[in-house]
Amino acid sequence: MEAPVAFLFPGQGSQIIGMGASLASESKSAKLVFEQVNEALSEDLFSIMRDGPKDVLQLTRNAQPAIFASSLAVVATIEERFGDIRKIASFAAGHSLGEYSALAAAKSIDITKAAKLLRIRGDAMQSATPVGVGAMAAILGSEIEQVESLIASFNTTQSDEIVQIANDNSPGQIVVSGHKNAVEILCEMAKQKGIKKSLMLPVSAPFHSDLMAPAAEIMLDHLNESEFKPPQLKIFCNVTALVEEDISKLRLNLVAQVTARVRWRETILNLAKNGVSQFVEIGTGKVLSGLVKRTITDVKTISLESYKDITDYFS
Repeated sequence: MEAPVAFLFPGQGSQIIGMGASLASESKSAKLVFEQVNEALSEDLFSIMRDGPKDVLQLTRNAQPAIFASSLAVVATIEERFGDIRKIASFAAGHSLGEYSALAAAKSIDITKAAKLLRIRGDAMQSATPVGVGAMAAILGSEIEQVESLIASFNTTQSDEIVQIANDNSPGQIVVSGHKNAVEILCEMAKQKGIKKSLMLPVSAPFHSDLMAPAAEIMLDHLNESEFKPPQLKIFCNVTALVEEDISKLRLNLVAQVTARVRWRETILNLAKNGVSQFVEIGTGKVLSGLVKRTITDVKTISLESYKDITDYFS
């Protein structure tokens, strides 16, 4: 019996000009996905993905559904050529917005509804805090326990501001989020502790922190109104790093992930504990493949983005 395969779906930051363009020209199913997303949003998002401009694509409200569309176009092409993805993968996980991609790939939510939810999510997250209030930073070369200790020290002296772990991406790559001043202070504390590097990130809002609470409230209302079906793949959720099959809990996890930590390192470790030794990144970029390699050894990572990637993988 072959070892189980996991499909991984990227999050914000993977967007690039030209994403999905070549696939759309070679796959009718991919082209249909982009048309469905355009229709769902009542605008030509695919043209922005294909041609830019870059600053418009990078807007949260565009980047989130664009990355989703790119991933689902790959899934549609796989199924067009090679049949149901359940014949290929047993598990799926997505980084932040990628969890919507994983759920859509697993037929838990339809493409049109997921695209609409991601547009709402992007707008809600962008408007949750005034520009300049929040920030995010990558703490590189540190372990999760070190960063948690720094945050605990900060919280004892700076109780009026917050800083939290937003992404536990891999060993040595932790992202923090919160009030801009708090994030800057934490970076300086990390430097004083001899941690390799702290880098302020060029993001427009403090994602995955309590400052996103207004966005979580908006998503709760919209997700409660959305139809979900039992997923056809086992979905590992960001907020627990565990498989969840109950529809009501899947919804609540999507709400919680707006303010909560993305437990990506734990997710990859738990997938490995379930016997996964082949991780297939679906959509634009190779960010998640790199995080897998930093987290576990002796596994195979593959990125499927183009038509050639897909046909080569199945040849």
